[in-house]
Amino acid sequence: MADIFDNTILCKKCNKKMNSANIEKNGFLLRAVVCPKCNSKIVHPLDEERYSRFMSLKNKEFKVKMRLVGNSYAVSIPKEIVSFMNAQKKMMDDMVRLCFEDLGRLSLNFMEMKKVK
Repeated sequence: MADIFDNTILCKKCNKKMNSANIEKNGFLLRAVVCPKCNSKIVHPLDEERYSRFMSLKNKEFKVKMRLVGNSYAVSIPKEIVSFMNAQKKMMDDMVRLCFEDLGRLSLNFMEMKKVK
């Protein structure tokens, strides 16, 4: 299937050829085209849809139970979060990072953290 961004896109305002670009929003990489003259931007529709889905999940609060499993506790991750992670090509059974951030707050990271020098 052909991608709409594989074609030449002209700016609606100044009729100039728009250049490919990547825009980062909340750690999410969006494909876009940008006009070199007026700097107007068009974000790829699929990336915009995925970003909207991410933001709706990010702003949603889930109540989950903590269960005792052997000598450890387990917390279930809601299916819609796991489905979103799989759609982003993140494989299941990968190791994740769990950190104790503050009193009463745990952090679970699915992606590798960049090392800070």
